[in-house]
Amino acid sequence: MADIDLQIEQLGRLSPGQLRSRWRDVYRAPAPNLSPGLLARGIAYSQQEHVHGGLSRAAERQIGAITKRLGRIGSVTDPHAVTIKPGTRLVRSWNGKVHSVLVCETGYEFDGRLYVSLTQIARDITGAHWSGPRFFGLKKSVSDRRLATSRE
Repeated sequence: MADIDLQIEQLGRLSPGQLRSRWRDVYRAPAPNLSPGLLARGIAYSQQEHVHGGLSRAAERQIGAITKRLGRIGSVTDPHAVTIKPGTRLVRSWNGKVHSVLVCETGYEFDGRLYVSLTQIARDITGAHWSGPRFFGLKKSVSDRRLATSRE
């Protein structure tokens, strides 16, 4: 581990020409036209990946989805995603009972317990699998979005 740290530290002392040569050695391709700092970061990433392993399949899938979204709509943010600030209270009535959830920094507080996801809370309330964001009205179903789009 100390060896990889030392190798990465030494990258900061290399000249731009030396970084380009190291890039060729690591990637087996000519170095792109990047600043020395970016070249060093790319080389350091490759070295760390070699020692610690690469990205998980889930991370690679997520990057692929983001890349597709960027190409399709010119943005990496999901237009249907909803962000909720900590301190927000979500309220939902279910079977005649009102349920209140507090959004926290690290999850959601419901019924005196801390939950990681709204879906877990929706399951506890209903006894069935629900999308938590949809259950609390934060996300519309695909058919609801299509209906709204057709009205525009």
